[in-house]
Amino acid sequence: MPDIGNRTVLAFDFGTKSIGVAVGQEITGTASPLAALKARDGIPDWTLIEKLYEEWQPHIVVVGLPLNMDGTEQEMTQRARKFANRLHGRFKVAVDTCDERLTTTDAKAMLFELGGYKKLTKDKVDSVSACVIFASWSESQYE
Repeated sequence: MPDIGNRTVLAFDFGTKSIGVAVGQEITGTASPLAALKARDGIPDWTLIEKLYEEWQPHIVVVGLPLNMDGTEQEMTQRARKFANRLHGRFKVAVDTCDERLTTTDAKAMLFELGGYKKLTKDKVDSVSACVIFASWSESQYE
């Protein structure tokens, strides 16, 4: 496994209908959005996730944790943790979680700057949110 700072990272923005995905590189501290995955009540098509793992061969995976603004947990927090645990159980790659408060707001602002309201489609917002989750997680590694 590469040293910390040189790893490939898959980041997920968990949702019950859509799961945003991004691939990041620690060495550059940047991530690129990938196509969001459809989900049924939080359950993705695991074969599509398997293809992501095969294609990107991540060294670590990050899942955003949706917390309340005061930092307390909610039902979606537990569901995101369950998703993270399933990723680890299925693919045996280390999984970390990261506070994702305000990532959707940041993602919408970024997309709006790039192209106005027409850029604010749900799948784009979710995957750009995954990029923001990666960036937040990446910064926290050096605090």
